Amino acid sequence: MKTETNPLSVLDPLVTITELAEYLGVPVKTIYEWRQTGRGPVGLRIGRHVKFRISDVQAWVDGQRDVPGPRSLSE
Repeated sequence: MKTETNPLSVLDPLVTITELAEYLGVPVKTIYEWRQTGRGPVGLRIGRHVKFRISDVQAWVDGQRDVPGPRSLSE
């Protein structure tokens, strides 16, 4: 018995700007501003639409970690 796999199942899922904004808890306008300044996750232009790979979003979120540095003795 041969089982067929969907070739699209190996592709990374894509999310829209609206979905990304909802996930991150920020306004859609913020996502557009981040794109203009290069501060947000990498996007893909699909025709007139901008999409984001889930793996790119996860990598970007991981890079946003705010690890506090050591405190100085004067604090």
